[in-house]
Amino acid sequence: MSIEPEETTRRARRGFVPPRHGRQKRRGGVVLPAVAGVLTMGLLLSGGYAAYAYGSLSNGVTKINAITGGTDKKDDVDGQAQNILLVGDDHRPDNATPEQMAELSTQSDGGATNTDTMIVLHINEDGSQATMISFPRDSYVDIPGVGKGKLNSAFYYGTLNGGGDTGGAKLLIQTIQNLSGLSIDHYVRVSLLGFYQVVKELGPVDVCLNQATKDRYSGVDLPAGKSTLDAKQALSFVRQRHGLPNGDLDRNVRQQYFLSQEARKVLSAGTLLNPVKMGNILRAVGGSIQTDTDLVNLASQMRNLRPGNIKSATIPTLGTPTITVNGSALSIVQVDTVGLPAFVQGLVGEPEEYAKVGRAQPGNTKVTVLNGSGVTGAATAAGTVLTARGFTVGTPGSSELTKATQVQYPAGMEGQAKAVAAVVPGAVAVRTSAVTGVTLVLGSDGKAVTPVPAAGGAASTPATGGEASAPAAKPSKSASSEPKPTSTDVKAYGKEGVCIN
Repeated sequence: MSIEPEETTRRARRGFVPPRHGRQKRRGGVVLPAVAGVLTMGLLLSGGYAAYAYGSLSNGVTKINAITGGTDKKDDVDGQAQNILLVGDDHRPDNATPEQMAELSTQSDGGATNTDTMIVLHINEDGSQATMISFPRDSYVDIPGVGKGKLNSAFYYGTLNGGGDTGGAKLLIQTIQNLSGLSIDHYVRVSLLGFYQVVKELGPVDVCLNQATKDRYSGVDLPAGKSTLDAKQALSFVRQRHGLPNGDLDRNVRQQYFLSQEARKVLSAGTLLNPVKMGNILRAVGGSIQTDTDLVNLASQMRNLRPGNIKSATIPTLGTPTITVNGSALSIVQVDTVGLPAFVQGLVGEPEEYAKVGRAQPGNTKVTVLNGSGVTGAATAAGTVLTARGFTVGTPGSSELTKATQVQYPAGMEGQAKAVAAVVPGAVAVRTSAVTGVTLVLGSDGKAVTPVPAAGGAASTPATGGEASAPAAKPSKSASSEPKPTSTDVKAYGKEGVCIN
């Protein structure tokens, strides 16, 4: 079985050289400590420490031009909110000693780089709420100019033909923006060794597991219940994927949980009011970061953030199948690409234009229905009910499988989208430039168009799976064996006493 994560459906136009990644000796990936570091710096600004913090961080931080151009307002789904792409890579410094490698429970990799942790930190406009959205490294996605490949290889492809780290960052950002619909405002990247150094300076961190775990690849060996981790144990904890039921998906949970617990520790008075400790932390963070911006100014946007207001989520997926690429087997994470924009919209909230517009009349609204539910005939059935409700309905069609029933609409058609969403309880309205008119996409979540009220005012009961009450349009179950979509619910791992599996 091939374990190379960067295999694509065709040869990359950028010049294909297989990056050295995924070999067993590497023992998993790396989580990013920048969340804790940035949160720390944000609170420091509220004290008298800003000048010292800026001086410490400006030394050693590498600036790269990762963010280029502006985002068209009509395509920006979250307005003035900030989205920071936090990247943890698996690069081992070329001059690292065998002792340092042993501390990291790893070996030298010859200088190869892939991005093993990718988290979009979404911060609301006033800086009081944040959500960490994890993108699994094995997500099989479209990489611009390359073709299909694992998400963690996008950075590598961007570095080819002289692109360097700046090219890598730009291609990774473009890939994630295309996938999620979010506009990335800033970029922060930290290395494997950088994570270890930061955690070492912060000191022991408490975690809680519902069951014991042991993995020789990552080096983790922890009992059920509470454990206090030093830096080496913490690194093993966040890198584990072997022995977990959902592999990389469960590792994302480990990373989110650890960062949330670390944030609780950083935001404690004992840490913030210790100048020596803070100085050491800032130097450790600054020396291992690449970014497009001034981190102190970035941190000022989060001065109102508290651990309990940091949520965690993982993008929705359809399973972890093994596919064949160029004659070799490849294990991937199949992303629910159709449902992802709806998932993101549910996290960031509806656009201001949608919230304030009035609902259009059905007679003034044309809608196309696409079937992504896996239930044969669902689009036709839904179209029949919408027609009975007075909507103009286009020719039904099909969509890739998705869990999320959604009403997609282009900018400027908010009122019409609202009219359709009003008769499909639970459907998420999603603004996207991918459609030219209002489009109802039926998912496997069972949300359906509410039938026209029967005589006497009682509405007939809608069938599940997108079925309608009209017998002629009743859909039937498909014999398809397509995997069912799943997603990680939004969690609050930063609260005291939370344990995970």
